[in-house]
Amino acid sequence: MSEVKLAAETRTEFGKGAARRIRRDNKVPVVLYGHGADPVHLTLPGHELLLALRTPNVLISLDIDGKSNELAIPKSVQRDAIRGHLEHVDLLLVSRGEKVNVEIPVHAEGELAPGGNLLEHVLNALPVEAEATHIPESVTVSVEGLEAGAAILAKDIALPDGTTLAVDGDTVVLQVLAAQAEEAPEGDAAGESDEAVAEA
Repeated sequence: MSEVKLAAETRTEFGKGAARRIRRDNKVPVVLYGHGADPVHLTLPGHELLLALRTPNVLISLDIDGKSNELAIPKSVQRDAIRGHLEHVDLLLVSRGEKVNVEIPVHAEGELAPGGNLLEHVLNALPVEAEATHIPESVTVSVEGLEAGAAILAKDIALPDGTTLAVDGDTVVLQVLAAQAEEAPEGDAAGESDEAVAEA
């Protein structure tokens, strides 16, 4: 699991106006919480944080005002609906050796059995419990040769050592749906009716 170091600054201004000023300076308002401590309000460099968040459940090492270092993982990310830039991020304080509940992306590989069937991702991410500094970036599942009606359950997915399911093992993660029969265009049906009348 990757660890990214970011320089953080504490902030004392709050509200929408303050948040807009922070974003104008290419920074992002952040709240760090956890371990029963009071929430800490921070700003982080926008571009560096955006790059870090490309890795799911990235471990972030925070250098806060050059005085203290904390470890955190992202818990909530708010983005601008149109431009996609970061609006606000919540970070969860963690420590080495601590177990945390997170969701890791599920990737499918391989080809389904012939027949035009469809693969449905019932869960795009799998809830697991893992050590905070060893969270898997994702899990990969083979769907090679699966036929319609087949399903992959949470308990069927191999997890790295130290990672356990945080969801019922019988939860369906992926399933194969039968191909839908194509309906004849309405025009064709109408044409056939006309021909039948003409023949009569």
